[in-house]
Amino acid sequence: MRHKTRTEFTALREKAGMTVAQAAELLDVSLRTARRYDDGESQPRRLEIKALEKIAQNGAKEPPTQFRFIDLFAGIGGLRLGFESIGGHCAFTSEWDPHSQKTYALNYRDNHQIGGDIREFSQDPGKIPEHDVLLAGFPCQPFSIAGVSKKNALGRPHGFLCDTQGTLFFDTAQIIAHHRPAAFVLENVKNLESHDGGRTFATIMNVLTNELGYHVQHRVISSEPWVPQKRERVFIVGFREQTDFDFSSLVIPDPKNGPKLGSILEPHEEVDPKYTLTPRLWEYLQNYKAKHQSKGNGFGFSLFGPNDVTRTLSARYYKDGSEVLVEQPGKRPRRLTPLECARLMGFDRGDRRFKIAVSDTQAYRQFGNAVVVPVVEFVAQAMEKHIMAALRKAEIEPAGIEAIRSVTRPDRMPMTANG
Repeated sequence: MRHKTRTEFTALREKAGMTVAQAAELLDVSLRTARRYDDGESQPRRLEIKALEKIAQNGAKEPPTQFRFIDLFAGIGGLRLGFESIGGHCAFTSEWDPHSQKTYALNYRDNHQIGGDIREFSQDPGKIPEHDVLLAGFPCQPFSIAGVSKKNALGRPHGFLCDTQGTLFFDTAQIIAHHRPAAFVLENVKNLESHDGGRTFATIMNVLTNELGYHVQHRVISSEPWVPQKRERVFIVGFREQTDFDFSSLVIPDPKNGPKLGSILEPHEEVDPKYTLTPRLWEYLQNYKAKHQSKGNGFGFSLFGPNDVTRTLSARYYKDGSEVLVEQPGKRPRRLTPLECARLMGFDRGDRRFKIAVSDTQAYRQFGNAVVVPVVEFVAQAMEKHIMAALRKAEIEPAGIEAIRSVTRPDRMPMTANG
């Protein structure tokens, strides 16, 4: 195999925290050309080198990294933004959807490639670099939960993670078990708590607390204090060592003082007419709602004005936009634009701009599946001092980590998804 020589282009690109694709975009060259620069097969022009040098120099002025984290089931990076806000550096990313990967790569200048299917890494967690904090917005999948007594009767094994095998939570737990990060944050829909009569959530908490040995707390937080959207999500926070972190005591800002929809809407004259519902679709939605109202059901579209707070934006928004329609005086309502969705989810906020280079359909799916960034920033800021205290303690008592590993990961425990 030919050994790849590290080129000046590669060194500057990595110092700037850019992928090959991002460097290609910056220099206005094709991806193929940028790869040839990276491999040393051709030489960039001096002006191109100078452009990279400028970006690299600016990047060097950023605040020093306080800790390293990994971003699993990353989507478009909502959890990442929250923990970058307290000085975290993303050391690894996993996201399987190619459209989300495109949006992620466009908005974050990484010197690591985006990993795909999480199962590749849970089966061999050593492929993931060492990290201090694990972030994961894992999808909720049904668990086939059977009691230990039933498993014994059937001659089936029980113990480490067996109740969650075949789920994506299992893959997350495998990585936690291997790397033993100082802390983790898991995010999911509010209904995870009540799924299957609460048994799914109980299984998750049992694995994290009793089998992995973490000190775990959880809390449902609504996004209303930060964005004009009522979006409730459960956050599960775990620390490897005991801390003073108290999730239940955190004071959530009063939602009555939160922003209203008008604060994130684009000027009416700048909104493309394509976002206005067609006469046929608007008639259908009105008839559909009237039909269900006559039966006493609450199904149908939801219409919001500039002084309102919307319902939850979902991944199905691309279909008809019916869950969040924007009032327009004297005409049919319209969908939110992708930029407005970015604002509604807190990605495009203040001085932060979020780039969208995918179709409207994919953008709606991505924002509908995302976390609300300022909520994550709130959680991250509450955790910051406890993360840093845990890292300082680990530096003083490094042997303690290995002792924990030996207790929680005996050789008899299955450590692969197929085990």
